[in-house]
Amino acid sequence: MQTIGLIGGMSWESSAEYYRIINQEMKRRLGGHHNAKSVMVTVDFAEAVDAATHERWDDLAAILKPAAQQLVNAGADFFLLCANTPHKIAAAIESAIPIPFLHIADVAAANIRHSGLSKVALLGTRFTMEEDFYPSRLTRFGIDVLTPGREERIELQRIIIDELCHGKIVEESECFCEEVISTLEQKGAQGIILGCTELPMLITSATTVLPLFDTTRLHAEAAVTRALEKVKPESASVSVG
Repeated sequence: MQTIGLIGGMSWESSAEYYRIINQEMKRRLGGHHNAKSVMVTVDFAEAVDAATHERWDDLAAILKPAAQQLVNAGADFFLLCANTPHKIAAAIESAIPIPFLHIADVAAANIRHSGLSKVALLGTRFTMEEDFYPSRLTRFGIDVLTPGREERIELQRIIIDELCHGKIVEESECFCEEVISTLEQKGAQGIILGCTELPMLITSATTVLPLFDTTRLHAEAAVTRALEKVKPESASVSVG
C-alpha cells in the first residue's frame, strides 16, 4: 500500500471528509482492520483564503509548496490538494515536488466520461467557475462546461466562504442552489460538478435529479485506487474483538 499525502485545511471541514472517506473506502476494499496509510499537512485556512481572495497566487504557492515538501519528507508516495480552487497553482506546486500529483479535475472528468455525459455544469468558488484552470482540464476529455451567471457566481462564493467553510448550512442557500441548478439544467446541463469540496455539505441528491459529481468523494476514492495499484485485497479477513 502506498502512502497518500494530503494538503488539508482548505477548509478543515472538507479535509475531515477526505480523511473519513479515504479510510472507510480502504476498509471497504481490503476488509478487516485496514485503513489507509496517509500523511496530512494542514495549512492555516485564513492565510490561504486571504491570498486567494486578493488573487495573490504567488503567496498561495508560498504556503502550499512547503506543505507539499513536508509530505515528501514524511514519506508520501503521491499527493493531493484537498480543495478545488488551489488547483489554479497546481502546476507550480507539482513542478517543485518529486512525487506524483493527483489532479482533482482529471478525476472528475474521468468519472463524467465514464457516466457517458458530455455537458455538465460546474459549481464552485468564483475562481474555479470563471478562470480556465479547471474547465480546460474538463474540455480535454471532450466535456462541455456550463457555469452560472455573474450574480450567481458571486453569491455561490459568499455561501462557500461565509457559510460552508464555517460548517453552516442555511436553508435559504439551499433554495438558491436549487434555483441555480434548475436554470443550468434548462440550458442543457446533464450533470452537476460540485467543484468545491464544501458543496456536498449543501447540495445532495435531494437538491436535484441530475447526477452529482462530488469531487471530494471522487478525489478521495481515486486516492485509494492509486494507493492500491499494486495491492490485492486479502482473500479472507478475520475480525477480532
